[in-house]
Order: sequence, then C-alpha cells, then structure tokens
Amino acid sequence: MPQTRTLALTRPAPAPRLVLSLLALAGALWAHEARSQEAAPTEAAATAPGEGGTIVSHGYNFFGELKYPEPDFVLDYVNPDAPKGGEIAIAAEGTFDSFNPFTIAGGATAYGAYGVESILTSTADDPTSLYCLICSSMEYPEDLSWVIFTLRPEARFADGSPLTAEDVKFSHDLFMEQGLESYRLAAGGMVSNVEVLDPHRIRFTFADDAPMRDRIGLAGGLSVLSKAWFEETGQRLDEPSDQPLLGSGPYMVENFDFSRRILIGRNPDYWGKNLPINVGRNNFDRIRVEYFADSNVAFEAFKAGEYTFRVENSSLLWATGYNFPALEQGWVFKGELPNGGLPVAQSFVFNLRRETFQDPRVREALGLMFNFEWSNETLFYDLYTRTVGFWNESELMAQGAPSEGEVALLQPLVDEGLLDASILTEEAVVPPVSSPERQADRGNIRQASQLLDEAGWIVGDDGVRRKDGQTLDVVILEDSPTFDRVINPYVENLQRIGVNARLDRVDPAQMTQRRDESDFDMTAWGFQMSLEPSTGLEQWFGSESAAESNRNLMGLQDPAVDRLIAIAVAADTRETMVTAVNALDRVLRAKRFWVPQWYKASYTVAYYDMFEHPETLPPYDLGYLDFWWYNADKAEALRTAGAFQ
Repeated sequence: MPQTRTLALTRPAPAPRLVLSLLALAGALWAHEARSQEAAPTEAAATAPGEGGTIVSHGYNFFGELKYPEPDFVLDYVNPDAPKGGEIAIAAEGTFDSFNPFTIAGGATAYGAYGVESILTSTADDPTSLYCLICSSMEYPEDLSWVIFTLRPEARFADGSPLTAEDVKFSHDLFMEQGLESYRLAAGGMVSNVEVLDPHRIRFTFADDAPMRDRIGLAGGLSVLSKAWFEETGQRLDEPSDQPLLGSGPYMVENFDFSRRILIGRNPDYWGKNLPINVGRNNFDRIRVEYFADSNVAFEAFKAGEYTFRVENSSLLWATGYNFPALEQGWVFKGELPNGGLPVAQSFVFNLRRETFQDPRVREALGLMFNFEWSNETLFYDLYTRTVGFWNESELMAQGAPSEGEVALLQPLVDEGLLDASILTEEAVVPPVSSPERQADRGNIRQASQLLDEAGWIVGDDGVRRKDGQTLDVVILEDSPTFDRVINPYVENLQRIGVNARLDRVDPAQMTQRRDESDFDMTAWGFQMSLEPSTGLEQWFGSESAAESNRNLMGLQDPAVDRLIAIAVAADTRETMVTAVNALDRVLRAKRFWVPQWYKASYTVAYYDMFEHPETLPPYDLGYLDFWWYNADKAEALRTAGAFQ
C-alpha cells in the first residue's frame, strides 16, 4: 500500500510555487533576511563582561531572549545520533551557466555557493536570533557603535587554507566594490570602517545614523569568501563564474555538467563538523541536483526514480498525479509536513515602469478579473488559501481599520498629500471575492469595466479598449508550463472586458533576462518577508531599489512607502516595529501593484522511503538538506526491489 498521510499542521507554509530569484540570495547575504534577523543587546544575550562594560556573547537578539543561552548548545530539533552517509537527489528547473549567485550577470545556480558560510547563523526554531558560527564570540558596547568578532582559529576553507580576519575584510570590500548596488547603498551607509585587529579578530565600526537593529546582522551576515581564491582566479563578484566559489562550509561542489547536473559532496575535513551547533546535521554524503527543462519532465523523472526527494508545488499533480507504481508499491512516501514560517506572498506583479500601469484604477480593474475562488475549486482542488497581505497569518499583517498607532504614522503622510485620506478610516485592502461557480464573476466584470471607463480606456466596436488610439495591452510573462492552466483563464477574463491580453511563455533563460531588464507587463513574483523586517524592506519596496529588479521587480517608487520603511527600520521596540509594519502593509496593499495569488498551510512532499527526520520538526524550516538522514537498510531494500534505475 502507498504511504500517504497528513501530519499535524502548524502555521501557513510558503506558497505552492515559490518564485525564487538567485539574486534574493545576493540581496540577503548581509542579513540572511528570512532566517537570521538583525538584533540588539539584551541582558540574556550576554555571557561574559568585556572590557569597559562591553558585552561578550555567543549569540544576539534585539527584542527578546536567546533560545540557546549557553555557548555550546546542540539544537533541540536534531537527532544527535543521526547516521552519516548516502545520497539525496533533488530536482531544479531550467538551466545554469554560472556558479556566482551574487550578480545578475549570467544564469546562476543557487548551489554554486552552497558551501559559503557567514560569521553568524540562525536556527530553524529561533529565527530572530543570531549565533556564532565562524566566530567563537562577539563583543560590542551597549550603544552598538562597533562589534568585534573573534574568529575560530580552526576555521578553514574547503582547500584547507585558514579563514582569517583578512578574508572577512576582503569579502566586505569586495561586496562594496563589486556587489549589487542595493547592497552597496545599504552597507555603505551603515559601516564606516572594517579593521583587522589580528589574524582572528575583526572590528566593524558603524555609522552614527546606521539603524540599530541592522548593525550586528549586517556585519555577522556577511558571506565570507577566500581572498586567495579570488586573487588567484581573477574572478570578479559582478561577473559569472564557470567554477564554484571556494567556501568554508560542510559541502562543496564535486563535479557538474552545465545545465544538467550538480553533485555536491560533504567535505570530510570540514573544520566545523565537531561544533555542537552542527551535531546531527549535514548528514548526507552527497546532494545531487538534476536539472530539467520544465516541471512536467521533472515529475516524470521522479516517478522513474531519477531523483529521490520532491517538494510538490502543483496542486494538480498532488491531487491526481500520485498514482504511479513506485507509490502504489510503497516505495515512495507522500504526505504533508508542518511549516510555521511566514508564507511567501505570491502574486502577479505589474511593471509600474509601463505608463499603462501607472493608473491605479487600471491595476485594480485587472486585479478584479483574477478569480481565485474558481481557480481554487476548479484547478487547485481546494488546497490553497488566498494571499491577503505581505505578512499573512502574523501580527505584522494589517487588519481592519488602522489602529490609533497606525493613524499617528499615516496622518502626516496624508497631510503632505502623499496618501489619500481614506487610508485613515477604511479597512485594509483585501483581494476581491469572486464566485467559484463561473470563471468570470459578473459583478467583478461590471466593476472592472467601470474603472477602465473612468481611466479613459473605452471599448471600441471590435470589443477592444483603447485610449489615445492605443490598445490596452497586457502580456503575462511566464516560464513554467504548469502555470498555463492558471494564466489562460485569467487571460480570457481580461479579454472579456476588452483587454488585449495574452500569455507569453518563454524558456527560463529568457525569463531571467527579461526580468533583469524589466521587459514585461505582468509576471509571477513572490515576496519573502521576515518576522522582524528591517533594512531588507528597502530592497523589496524602496525607491532606490527600483533600478535593480532582483527584489523590487515591479519598480515601486513611492515616497510614502519610503517614509514608512524608514520608521519600521528605526523601530527600537517590538511594539513600534509591529505598528510600523502594519501601516506599511496597509499602504502597500492600497497601492495595488500586485494581484495576490495563494499559499498552502504545509509542505507537500514525496520521497523514496529511505530518508528519515526527527519526530518533531522545527517550525521554520523543513530542513531536508540540513538535518534529515539516510537509512542505508531501507535504501538497499528499495534498490533490490528495483525502485531506482
């Protein structure tokens, strides 16, 4: 019998189709935004007094206490006795021609820098704290004007060369010289000096006006690269790389075939393998990544045993496709696993650089024509929940009418004419509700048509809307065939109201290039927010980031949004941060630069039944490449039975 079961769910999970950008990694390298958040000193974080009243600690949290207050801790959610060995094979879609994920040049794989580590790290059960990884301790004064990291003398790169303070300074300087502009703007205004004190001690001095919550996270989240490797190879950070970057982590790329396969091996000489924080982790000998042209080909390959672990992102396949022999014979496990993280705010976004989409009435009208309720019932088997805001299912999401604290933040923006006065009294914008009984909701058709009429887009005798002689053209850019069945009904609905709409499906390389060049009308995009948002908000929504499409894909440039981001970044208590983010979420949703899609409240996974995980999974990470392990006896039984090719 097939193994199919549903485990207890916690909080909503990432959206079913996580729209990833490799550049999100580059943008997050200074704070690992979604996982290792900015923090500030608390009494609980201190483990020892430093000179002159400074704090010396192994960990750091801004608003609360550390979950792991003692320096040498083993993670609560791992199996300390997990065996080492075996291989896990996963799939990736599209192609790659570069191993450098820190630039928009080339088509990079996310796995080229898989072994690159940062000074600090976070855990899957304490996402708002930072803990020492490459460092053994950090020292900082109460005013956070600087931080000194003491690096572990045993730290080594994968080639055995020492990782020193000189490498840390080199990495900072390299990102400042050749990194993405959004990173340089953020870090350049926050770090005034980086000084090597000795081979194992490095000091970051912060600008007086640097946001308090971001200081330690910025410095400690720095990806540490090998100075010697970059000098020897002549590699630039702003150019593609045909070789994996040299890192210091537990895994390294062993071999590869461009656009087809990457084999990542566990480094038996990994310097940190005996650190308590790494106990029960990095258990697979090999991680194999197989590349496929599209999701349908990838699924067929999984059924045939060409790879062994799959996180399913298609409701159609989940509901109807898992009836193949390997599952029916009990070789494959299929089930839902809990996820407590923020769901990705998945959506279609408009390219606000296009004159057509600068009128909010047009954006609202087009958003009315996406019928989520019909899609969920007809296409998704009622598996999904509608995305509402950017911080779904959390206290950070705006609810109802603004609170007194929100009004205090919004009123000055209204007084200056940056926001409409309605923002002070109306309930937060939510996606329109449509009838699930028919593809096109008649009420929404009438409302959308009226909005377009008011915007000057008038229906002609041929049924197409025009303004100043130009047709209302909307091309939805997509690279996944899986989305055809979702986008085509949306296109038909748009055509019903006179929009000259069509789907433009391209290959992954074209998709990357056209997004980078902002060459689209609408496209799918996912906003991965954090539980303690700060400077990263500037990359997602700030005006200065509009020139770079790695996060602010829609090209949002709005002074009211910029002001609210600044308030959220400057918040020095959790209460003030929550209020500021509530106000920001409210304003972002009112701008209607997106058409919210959906998310699912769990991970849907299928894998050949030779992998095991701790009985209780942590709330913020499925962790199948981190703390799961390989059961050699089960694997041999599957191999003997013919489960694999």
